[in-house]
Amino acid sequence: MTYCCGILVREGLVMIADTRTNAGLDNISIFRKLHIFRKPGERILALASAGNLAITQSVISTLTEGLTNAETGETETLMNAPTMFQAAQRIGKAIRTVNATEGEALRSEDINFDVSFLFGGQIKGSRMRLFMIYPAGNFIECTTDTPSLQIGEHKYGKPVLDRAISYDVNVYDALKIGLISMDSTMRSNLGVGMPLDIMIAKPDVCDADLVHRIEAGEPYFHDLRSRWSAALRAAQENIPRPPYKDTKAGTA
Repeated sequence: MTYCCGILVREGLVMIADTRTNAGLDNISIFRKLHIFRKPGERILALASAGNLAITQSVISTLTEGLTNAETGETETLMNAPTMFQAAQRIGKAIRTVNATEGEALRSEDINFDVSFLFGGQIKGSRMRLFMIYPAGNFIECTTDTPSLQIGEHKYGKPVLDRAISYDVNVYDALKIGLISMDSTMRSNLGVGMPLDIMIAKPDVCDADLVHRIEAGEPYFHDLRSRWSAALRAAQENIPRPPYKDTKAGTA
């Protein structure tokens, strides 16, 4: 399984992805799921993937090599897309291209065409944006009302984001909250695991402010996990017990 989250706040973009890939309980590997495309000063693009590893790798390879525009004859990649919207469209086109070439063979083996992406960043001259792209190649965009998106095993970490993230949160606080969301997911699902890849980009810089891999045992993340567990226990202990009683107890 996989868990990736993207958070877009006023001060910038946060992208977080785990690296665990498993085909059964005894076949666990590490693969990068957060891919960064950048030309400093011109564009910073981050693409996080979830789903069938062979499919996601095929889509990313297709995007890297480029797709030929039938009308212009030009090779279209993420690095020459003029806008974030058109870049998201190219990802959708790459997904449909891979589905057209591999989908039938996968279905003949009862394998679902399972793939989704988070795509965020900024191209010079346009605003910073964050999209979630579906297996059909269509996509939605996060807004100031809903500044975070998740793919993969998102049900455990989503409540943390829903409660704590707003558009006006500091971008490094957004990273902290995203890491708590990741910890909550790892705590409940062994299919999501270390190392974690993270990226932060700030508006109108068109480059990454932070690119880092959090390895198992890294002191900050270990401390964050311990503090969050302790805070939850303390909060639970400080909440009064429910006042409800069985009014029929003790009666014949």
